[in-house]
Amino acid sequence: MMISVMKRVVLTAVAVLPLTAIAEAPAKEALCRSCHGKAGAAPIMPAYPKLAGQNKAYLVSAIKAYRDGERKTGMAAVMAASAMGLTDADIEALADYYSSQ
Repeated sequence: MMISVMKRVVLTAVAVLPLTAIAEAPAKEALCRSCHGKAGAAPIMPAYPKLAGQNKAYLVSAIKAYRDGERKTGMAAVMAASAMGLTDADIEALADYYSSQ
């Protein structure tokens, strides 16, 4: 009886999870993961920001600014090199993914 109740609780919890919680990572996510960690939630250095849960519009703006050489402070050189090969569609996909984490 107890196992049956526990199964129902677990299945109910899974059923009500937002779809964004299980969103599939975009193809270029591995590039970001190398510094910002899995799902953008575990940066490899304290100075690197968490991307998980960040505002989508901010992420799009920041990544495009790095890619286009408009942002010059902090880790701009590293970020510019990483973002250089990203298309607008790549950036949108990454921003969608990280903002939903």
